[in-house]
Amino acid sequence: MRALGNLAITFSSFLGLLSLWIIIKIIYKLWWRPTRVQKLMRSRGIKGPSYRFIHGNTKEILSMKNKAMEKPMSLSHNIFSRVQPHIDSWIKIYGKNYLQWYGTEAQLVVTEPELIKEILNNKGDAFPKFEIHPVLKKIIGDGLVSSVGEKWARHRKLSNHAFHGESLKGMSSAMITSVEIMLERWKSYEGKEIEMYEEFRLLTSDVISRTAFGNDYERGQNIFEMLVRLAELVSDNIYKLRFPGISKFFKTDYQIELDIIESKVRNNIIEMIKEKERKMMTGKEDNSGSDFLGLLLKAHHDADDSQRISINTMIDECKNFYFAGQEPTNSLLAWVVLLLAIHTDWQEELRKEVLTLFGKQNPNPDSFAKLKKLYQFTMILKSGEKMCMNSNRRDSQKGLRELLRTTQLHFSHLESDHEIV
Repeated sequence: MRALGNLAITFSSFLGLLSLWIIIKIIYKLWWRPTRVQKLMRSRGIKGPSYRFIHGNTKEILSMKNKAMEKPMSLSHNIFSRVQPHIDSWIKIYGKNYLQWYGTEAQLVVTEPELIKEILNNKGDAFPKFEIHPVLKKIIGDGLVSSVGEKWARHRKLSNHAFHGESLKGMSSAMITSVEIMLERWKSYEGKEIEMYEEFRLLTSDVISRTAFGNDYERGQNIFEMLVRLAELVSDNIYKLRFPGISKFFKTDYQIELDIIESKVRNNIIEMIKEKERKMMTGKEDNSGSDFLGLLLKAHHDADDSQRISINTMIDECKNFYFAGQEPTNSLLAWVVLLLAIHTDWQEELRKEVLTLFGKQNPNPDSFAKLKKLYQFTMILKSGEKMCMNSNRRDSQKGLRELLRTTQLHFSHLESDHEIV
């Protein structure tokens, strides 16, 4: 009995010490380390909003974003205060460089151009790629965007082979076909408003499917729509943090939906890969091995083990390209249309140049360099492109959608579809 009592005391002491260790570790991670980092940064002149237990500044950021999105959007280039209201507000309070908190993770926000240049010089890997949030990986996987070192170099080489200058010239006919389909669809909207953002989503999806994966939009439609839904779920919940470890045992409705959609995306891509593989083996598709998916398949079957890529890598690269390739292009096209609708003088000049050079014929890649006015317009667009692409992508798209909806876009000479620039 005495031995049993000693064993019980020992076990109780062990549980007590284990509980104490867990409590200390939690306090260290959730309070002591963040407050110490905050104090050290303030001593060096880097201030910012105070760290809040567990959540950091995520609740404040989410609240500011929701309030910004509730307000009507004026016809203005000043969209930064809408898509990144927390940064816009905090740089005015704490200076161009400040510290904010994503949960217990400290984030140094740098907006000084010269300091940004110095950081991005990346000498000695001082500024490595940031670790992709686990939820974001459900959208883009572990492909070119997040890979580093030899893996990045190998995947970059594959992309370069698929999209070098001559390859892009060869894709022009597919791009023209996609645009013609869109313009033909617009005829049914005569006298009605057109949801431009949605139209460009269909266009860019079709172009990417045809040029990179060898199939039309109908085949890739499910993949695009599911990736868009994943992005919406991530955007709506990225700042909603839960207590560490809980999500491993208890999943919210949105996390369950994320997992289901991710599984469906994976299955659809696998089906697309299998179909492509069958066509390549039977020779039913001309040049089927020269597009992006074809090159991925060749790398998957490479005789050299060191160069061979896994099926999971193929899936991640497809997700990468579908989403990261389509969303920025879609946003940029929407931004271009908005600017042309506002600046009708540029619209007329560009239309005149295109009609002078191509007439009623489809454009060809060899003549693009002659579009001088279009080149000037492209240079002017750079500032708008940076605002759209460098801000939080999903919020930028929400802002663009609303602006395109609430602005009456007037284009002249819509009688002929060939006259739309």
